[in-house]
Amino acid sequence: MNELELLTLLKYAGIAGIVLLVILFFVAGYVKASPDIAVIISGLKKTPRVLIGRAGFKIPFLEKVDHLHLGQISVDIKTDSYIPTNDFINVKVDAIAKIRVDTSPEGMLKAERNFLNKKPEMIAMDLQDSLQGNMREIIGTLDLKTINTDRDSFSDQVMAKASKDMEKLGIEILSCNIQNVTDENGLINDLGMDNTAKIKKDAAIAKAEADRDVAIAKADADKAANDARVAAATEIAQKNTELSIKQSELKSRADVAKAEADAAYEIQNQQQQKVIQTETVNAQIAKAERQAELRQKEVTVREQELAAAVMKKADAEKYAVEKAAEAALVKQQREADALQYAAERNAAAIRAKYEAEAAGIAAKGKAEAEAARLKGLAEAEAMEKKAEAYKKYNGAAMAEMMIKIMPQMAAEIAKPLGQIDKINIYGTSGNGDTGASQISANLPVVMKQVFDTMSEATGVDLTEIMRAGTYDAKVNKNIHLDGDLKTANN
Repeated sequence: MNELELLTLLKYAGIAGIVLLVILFFVAGYVKASPDIAVIISGLKKTPRVLIGRAGFKIPFLEKVDHLHLGQISVDIKTDSYIPTNDFINVKVDAIAKIRVDTSPEGMLKAERNFLNKKPEMIAMDLQDSLQGNMREIIGTLDLKTINTDRDSFSDQVMAKASKDMEKLGIEILSCNIQNVTDENGLINDLGMDNTAKIKKDAAIAKAEADRDVAIAKADADKAANDARVAAATEIAQKNTELSIKQSELKSRADVAKAEADAAYEIQNQQQQKVIQTETVNAQIAKAERQAELRQKEVTVREQELAAAVMKKADAEKYAVEKAAEAALVKQQREADALQYAAERNAAAIRAKYEAEAAGIAAKGKAEAEAARLKGLAEAEAMEKKAEAYKKYNGAAMAEMMIKIMPQMAAEIAKPLGQIDKINIYGTSGNGDTGASQISANLPVVMKQVFDTMSEATGVDLTEIMRAGTYDAKVNKNIHLDGDLKTANN
């Protein structure tokens, strides 16, 4: 190893030593304080530096580090002997005070001088004598009853008295609690017994008064309940009486209403019977009218059937004649058309064609004339046969036709009466017949008048014709007919 290398090594060793010294100096000078411990650095300055809950640095060998407890400390200030009170009663008092170091700058300076580097137990022992002395002074100013019953006031006075002494030491009193108070002769127990007796007495009086109030309240409640029962029974009786009266009134009203209803029903029944009788008479009249109308329709139908039979026969004959004439005409037209067609096909010259056409026209005209003549003959023959058919009608047939149209004639005559909505019939005949029976009795008279009128108009005695179907006419052959009718007598 040469000299250069040695110098280099020495150089590095010196640097390493310096770094090591710096590290050791830093480690030796670093200080860290907890929140409940005050770190006090002193030595270079007149006023020490205080670190609470933070880190700092001291100069090794030149500055010193001390500690001061800042946490809460409990101090037992129980009296060792009996202390006379203001009323000359010896008592012992057991209390606990909570203290801590005053962290203000002035308080810290006072505490540093008195309690630096001391443990909490040592600080409590140092303060115990002072606090006990202050409590003894307060006990001498108070009587036994006040100390025993008003302990908050007692503790407040002890704290106020001791705060002045604690402030001089740099200590702050947080609280003072009285734990126990005892006397030398057991007077506190006697006071308790007296108070107990008084409390019992007051309780007994209160109980008696409460029992009295309960009895009075119960009696009042019983009286009120009895009054309520009497009032309820009275009201029930009144309501029952009112109900009976109301039921009687309702029954009376119901009886009156029932009697009125019965009378009304009887009146209504009589009126209904009258209506039924009236409707019965009207129904009988309507029935008679419908029967007359039915007979009239039957006559009309019979007449129409007879006329239809005659007309049908005449029309049939006429139709046969017309069809025969039409057939002959068609036949002649076809023959003429055939001749014309043959003439047109066989004609060799224009003259033959014209002659054929003339012959066809002549034949056609002759056929039409013949058809018209035959049609006229047919119509004449039909009219003649119809006239002959009417001539064959004897008086009985004419009478039958007249009888068939009699209901129609009666209906036409009765049309004005059909416009009448209602007819009231009053009075009776001398023999006791009613109005309806008189109307029925008048029907034969009216019918006879109609027969007589038709007989005068036609000259046919309809009465004799109707007698033709009687026993006298059939057996005795006693028939008399006027006009064109014959008389047969046996």
